[in-house]
Amino acid sequence: MNLVLIASLSAVCLFTCMLIAFEVGRRIGIARFTKDPEGLARGAGSAEAAVFALLGLLIAFTFSGAASRFEDRLHLITEEANSIGTAYLRLDLLPADTQPELRALFRKYVEVRATTYKNASDKAATKAKLDTTAALQGEIWAKSLAATQRPDAPSQATMLLLPALNEMIDITTTRMMALRNHPPMVVFLLLGFLSLVSALLVGYDTSTNKKRSWIHIVVFAGIMSLSVYVILDIEFPRFGLIQVEAADKVLIDLRQSMQ
Repeated sequence: MNLVLIASLSAVCLFTCMLIAFEVGRRIGIARFTKDPEGLARGAGSAEAAVFALLGLLIAFTFSGAASRFEDRLHLITEEANSIGTAYLRLDLLPADTQPELRALFRKYVEVRATTYKNASDKAATKAKLDTTAALQGEIWAKSLAATQRPDAPSQATMLLLPALNEMIDITTTRMMALRNHPPMVVFLLLGFLSLVSALLVGYDTSTNKKRSWIHIVVFAGIMSLSVYVILDIEFPRFGLIQVEAADKVLIDLRQSMQ
């Protein structure tokens, strides 16, 4: 299922459940107030402060973490483009007759890497691209190694080209793991749970009012739901409305420079 739809349904569900929790809290407060008009707020302040503080801390933690991982993914794309570009330039150190084949492989490799995560929701297509990436890496490494071992190859080729190729290959794993790096699901469940508890407490505190203050609870539930949606969207940038695909242009530009 599309993550945009999942995130949207989660936000709507949280919004609705918070309104229900508010009403439940209000009814509990009314029942308590009827029995003991002076006991409604006794000892509630410290407990409520702890819940709202924990909710605020958790939102800050998840949002900051998601934003940090988003930036890291952008930087990794740039780093990969730089590592490929460096390795491509160092092909000049190889014997002239070995360069055309390797340059053709590099051009094909950049084309694959620029589109590997273009449709990340299609796991089969993404896996096929990753398999192609691994095959091209093996071919580039084998042919480069053979070229550096030729008698007419300068010694600098081995010292400069092979480390650059190794970095180019390693960063593909780094990018893949960065894309899969997310907080445990329990963090999101706790965030939803604390949001509901907070709405329950708000309803309980406002139970002494004769009329419901819908504007407060609607705004509170709306902001919380929107925050959760944005956090999910940033956390999964290849699936939602917030995308890192614009950063892939650096790989496309690199491919064009290899003409």
